[in-house]
Amino acid sequence: MLDKRFIRENPDAVKQAVRDKGLDLDVDELLRLDRENRKLQGEVDQAQSRRKSFSKEFAKADAARKEQLRAESAGADQELKKLREALAATGERLDELMLQTPTIPWDGAPVGPDESANTVLRTWGTPPGFDFTPLDHVDFLEKRGWAEFARARRVAGERAYVLCGDAVLLERALHSYALDLLSGLGFQLRSVPALVKEAPLVGTGMLPKGRAEIYEIPADDAFLAGTAEVALVGLHAGEILEESRLPIRYAGVSPCFRREIGSASRDVRGLLRVHQFEKVEQFVLCADDLAESDRWHAELLGTAEAILQALGLAYEVVECATGDMGVGKYRMNDINTWFPSLGMYRETHSCSSLKDWQARRANVRYRTADGQIRFVYTLNNTAVATPRLLAAVLENFQTADGGLTVPEVLRPYLGGRATL
Repeated sequence: MLDKRFIRENPDAVKQAVRDKGLDLDVDELLRLDRENRKLQGEVDQAQSRRKSFSKEFAKADAARKEQLRAESAGADQELKKLREALAATGERLDELMLQTPTIPWDGAPVGPDESANTVLRTWGTPPGFDFTPLDHVDFLEKRGWAEFARARRVAGERAYVLCGDAVLLERALHSYALDLLSGLGFQLRSVPALVKEAPLVGTGMLPKGRAEIYEIPADDAFLAGTAEVALVGLHAGEILEESRLPIRYAGVSPCFRREIGSASRDVRGLLRVHQFEKVEQFVLCADDLAESDRWHAELLGTAEAILQALGLAYEVVECATGDMGVGKYRMNDINTWFPSLGMYRETHSCSSLKDWQARRANVRYRTADGQIRFVYTLNNTAVATPRLLAAVLENFQTADGGLTVPEVLRPYLGGRATL
C-alpha cells in the first residue's frame, strides 16, 4: 500500500506503475474518494465541535433556551449521523482501492506484461552432460522406490506425492543445510504457523486479490499460508520497533499450501508444481533507507546463489519484468535452476524488495534515534523450497547405475554417505 500523500503528489507516477504492472486500478477515482473523504472528515469534526458547544451552552441556559438547544441538538445529531455514515462508506471504498495501489518499480525493471519480458542477468555453472539416458525425477523416484504418486493421488487428489526412504532424508538434509547456513549468517530461526488469520494475509498483500489461490477454512475463520513470510510479517503487525533492533533477519521454516488455480495445465508431472511443500524463507525488516534495502536485496540473492553453488547446481539469475513482479514489489529477481529432463532452467527461488508496501498494510513501524516514527522496509527470498529443489538434485546427480551422487554439503546430514 502506498502513502496517500505520495499518491496525491505523484499521480502520474502511480498511474504509470499501474500500467506497467497491468493492474485494474482507477487512480483518478482513488484521488476523488480521497478528496471526498478528507472533506467529510472535516465536516464530521465541525459537527462534533458544534455538539460540544451545545453541551456547554446547555449547562448555562435558561429553560426556554434549553428547549431550543434540545431541538437544535437533535437536528445536529441527525446531521452528524448522516456525515459519519457517508464518511464510513467513502472510507471503506477508499481503503479497498488503497490496498490495490502498487509499489513504484525500480528504474531497471524490464517493462512488460509477464515473464516473457524477463531478462537474464547471469548464469552460473554448466548443465551436466550424461553418457547415458537420464531419467526425469518421477521415473527416478519410482525406480528407486522413493516416491508414491498414484497412491498419494488416491489420498489427496492431483499434485499430491509421498516421499519414501532416502528421499525423505535427502529432503530433510536440504532444509537442515539451509537452516545451518542461515543461522551461521546471523538469521534468527523461526518455525511459524501455516494456519493463519485473514489480517496477516492482507498485511503481506496475499489478500484480498489472491483469495482464489489460498486454501480457506471458513469454520475456523482461518487460511493455509503459502509462505512463512505471512507469519513473519504478522509477528510484528501493529508494533513500533526500536531502530536499534533493525535489521531483523529471520529464517522462517513452514509447510506451505497453494491452490495453483492459475496453473491447471502447467507442470502437472511429479514434484514441480504441488499443492503442499516445505520451505525455508529468508526475510528481512530494515530501516526505510533505499540504499540499505538494496544491500539486503543483494545479500538475500547472494545467499540463495551460494546455496545452489554449494549444491553444484547450474542456474540463471533473472531480472523480473514489471508485469511479472506483483503489485507490491519494488524489485524482483528469480533464480532458475537447471532441470535436465526439461532441458531448461526452472524457478527455484524468488527474491523481492517491497520497500514499505507491506509495512503500511500491516502497520509495522520503528522509532528512530531522534524519536521519529517510520515504516520499516521488508524483503524476502527463498532459501530452500522442496520438493522442487529436491527434484533438481535428483535429476542432476543421478548416476549411470541408477544411483545418486550426494552433493558434498549434504553428506554430513546423511551419515557421511556419498551415494544413495
